[in-house]
Amino acid sequence: MDEGRFGLKVWFQRRWCPYRTRPVWEVQDRYDWCWLYAAVEPATGQSFWLLMPGVDSACLQAFLDVFAQHLGETRIGLVLDGAGAHTAQTLDWPDGIVPLRLPAYSPELNPVELIFRRLRAALSNRIFADLAALETAITEAVQPFWEHPARLQQLTGFDWWLNGVAGILPRAS
Repeated sequence: MDEGRFGLKVWFQRRWCPYRTRPVWEVQDRYDWCWLYAAVEPATGQSFWLLMPGVDSACLQAFLDVFAQHLGETRIGLVLDGAGAHTAQTLDWPDGIVPLRLPAYSPELNPVELIFRRLRAALSNRIFADLAALETAITEAVQPFWEHPARLQQLTGFDWWLNGVAGILPRAS
């Protein structure tokens, strides 16, 4: 699980243009953001997404509450980095969700980071009129992941991750 900031400020990616010509870049100087909270199960490709207005303990609490409702009675370990909101003492962890902390400064261990990289690439070099237009574009970019979990599974299902999870899951009879 992690959250990614997406905003009206444009991300630039390389562009092809004629030799000795500089490409024209449109820029946006407004600084408005939203945060995409994402929880991913690399072994199955199942995912849960929620757009939030901020990245603080109140927003994380709202995400956890909605996520717990989505899970029902299922018990899971939620892998988190050491962000301040993730370690807030005010968080009330719902029954069935157990926080598992990643080591400090190790974003490469979090499978969600690869998804955010893909989403930023899909949204780069584009200008959005407002946050509503950006949120619509984010939803469209995320839609293939929840419609086709195999894509998400292929992107996030590292061998070391799947082997580690297989060691702690109960065996099927």
